[in-house]
Amino acid sequence: MRPASPHLALAAALLVVALAPSAAAPAGAHPGVPAQDADLVGPATLSNVPCTDGFAATYPCQGIDLLSYIPHSKLGGGGGNDIWGWTDPQTGHEYALVGKTNGTAFVDITVPEDPLYLGLLPSHAATALLSSWRDVKVYENHAYVVAEEPFHGMQVFDLTRLRGVTTPQSWTEDAHYPLQGSAHNVAINEETGYAYILGSGLVLGVGGCSGLHMVDIGDPTLPLPAGCFELDGYTHDTQCVIYRGPDERFKDQEVCLNSNEDTLTIVDVTNKLLPEQISRTGYPGANYTHQGWLTEDHRYFLLGDEGDEQGSGVNTTTYVFDVSNLTAPQLIGTHRGRTRAIDHNLYIRDSLAYEANYTAGLQVYDIQGISSGELREVAYFDLYPANDNPTFSGAWSNYPYFESGVVILNGMQQGLFTLRLDPEDFIPEPPA
Repeated sequence: MRPASPHLALAAALLVVALAPSAAAPAGAHPGVPAQDADLVGPATLSNVPCTDGFAATYPCQGIDLLSYIPHSKLGGGGGNDIWGWTDPQTGHEYALVGKTNGTAFVDITVPEDPLYLGLLPSHAATALLSSWRDVKVYENHAYVVAEEPFHGMQVFDLTRLRGVTTPQSWTEDAHYPLQGSAHNVAINEETGYAYILGSGLVLGVGGCSGLHMVDIGDPTLPLPAGCFELDGYTHDTQCVIYRGPDERFKDQEVCLNSNEDTLTIVDVTNKLLPEQISRTGYPGANYTHQGWLTEDHRYFLLGDEGDEQGSGVNTTTYVFDVSNLTAPQLIGTHRGRTRAIDHNLYIRDSLAYEANYTAGLQVYDIQGISSGELREVAYFDLYPANDNPTFSGAWSNYPYFESGVVILNGMQQGLFTLRLDPEDFIPEPPA
């Protein structure tokens, strides 16, 4: 039997945030935040606050400077969830695409100390106030947005419309894919031009594909259904790549590594009409297999389990898999963090893993020892200074792929943080 989703415990809290008015709340009564955590929403804005003596303003940190902070009240109201980024290939401007309970906010962060809010793309569905989860990814200068709202479908927004905009606007979608109702997540393989809608619901009681709902987005504004894989049931998150790892059998095939609630399930999706399950791998201590990411050489996969900190009483745990044999992945290590915060979304760039770990904020790990199953924390920025308890509050996700080196972080109760790593201030390696 699959474990119960920890998101059920989160839904009620996020519903309060979703129903919050966009106007600033009275002191001590910030919507969606428990009374004892009222100060965690933070100040009106912050700009250019270096991490000094372990703090940037009130936020504990090491090796990461705070470039700016904007609360959700200044980003169209509501609360926060997913985040992604886009760089305009024509102008070089960098943008944060901020998932919120009431839509998707667009922020020009080209000058990260002085970000510019450009407005909100509201939810597609009439039930927008019921939204707790939203996810956004980018392909060919278009944003693709899904949400756990009945009839939301997948929104498509042409990001080039943001060029030259300097004042906030209420945006409208450019296209809409209606063939799934709600969805928890969307992943995109930019090499192939396919989107993978995850955990999608039915539309008027028909259709739906709770695993990999595959969509051809080769024409960005004309998304077309391409296939479905749900042999292993519900897929919570995935990363789909053209495989260039050591397993010669799957070289240059399109492969998805799925977080399937209690397993890492790997699927060959080269043929969208006849996808093939390559392997299904459980692991000791599995509570809720949530999300993970491949190293750039496609040899290792870091996996987060969203339920083990509460269910097993462990510190933040990242599971290290050797996937050099895709038919038989091997768990080669588990990294226990310094806090009990619940891990959420992680991404890898070069030799660093960037984990948004709820109440512990952003934690950055050196993965150069990954062949031995080892990670080493080198930096952190804690946007939830009250505690590091295993609760669903704080940092939802991050995006570390801007060429400028800016990292963006979305806090559920807080807002948008733009950050920059300071390697000279990284946590020193312990003596041998």
